Amino acid sequence: MIFRILTPVAAMAALGLLFGAGLAFALRIFGIKPDPKIFEILSNLPGINCGACGKAGCAAFAEALARGEAVPSGCSVSSAEARKALARILGLETEEKVRMVATVFCNGGARAKDKFAYGGIKSCKAATLLFGGQKVCSFGCLGFGDCVDECPFGAIKMGEDGIPVVDPEKCTACGKCVKICPKNLYKLLPVNIVYYVKCSSKDPGGVTAKACSSGCIACAKCEKVCPTGAIKVESNLAGIDPAKCENIGKCFEVCPTKVIKKRG
Repeated sequence: MIFRILTPVAAMAALGLLFGAGLAFALRIFGIKPDPKIFEILSNLPGINCGACGKAGCAAFAEALARGEAVPSGCSVSSAEARKALARILGLETEEKVRMVATVFCNGGARAKDKFAYGGIKSCKAATLLFGGQKVCSFGCLGFGDCVDECPFGAIKMGEDGIPVVDPEKCTACGKCVKICPKNLYKLLPVNIVYYVKCSSKDPGGVTAKACSSGCIACAKCEKVCPTGAIKVESNLAGIDPAKCENIGKCFEVCPTKVIKKRG
């Protein structure tokens, strides 16, 4: 397992060094004098070229920073210390940023029924092409772990119940899992959010109950018991407004399907 995690990270790091060396050689051949600030910036970037910043890689992001076309917080993978160093290099004030973490919005897995036996390629993307996948719930996780393979930091693993589990300590909020999931079940949430509804089904409650024993059935018990009005049931799915939520937990206590989760 450790080898599986370290191999892609080591490969990306090696490619970063190779491309950097190639760039340095090309600059020397053509007599181009690089901006020393860019190299100083690069030394404080992770160097894995994950693309979370929206640029082609760390070198492109470093150039954007040097030109004033990006800000240190644009690299969600960097540590708080690295962002402070970048701000110092660029002469900017240090930005305080709430750390984000990838969150799975499905609680089905083994608790969700299958509509047929799938024997194709073990990939969520491939399975989705066949009638939307093998699950009765058209919104649910298919459980083949495309997100696990896509995560460059080894922050995701498949749980025993067939649902991906994110390690918040390893997650850098790079967003690769968000992009790879064909069911759009991942969201990046502030790590300080305590309660959330771990479901994405917008089917009527009766339909959801037949498909999954742990989905939101739109009973609205959580909405009725919330003293701050932070919960609303819309399109058959409960949602929590983090701006109104005071982490009292009454919703967590009354949810009959235990689909409202408590982080931490």
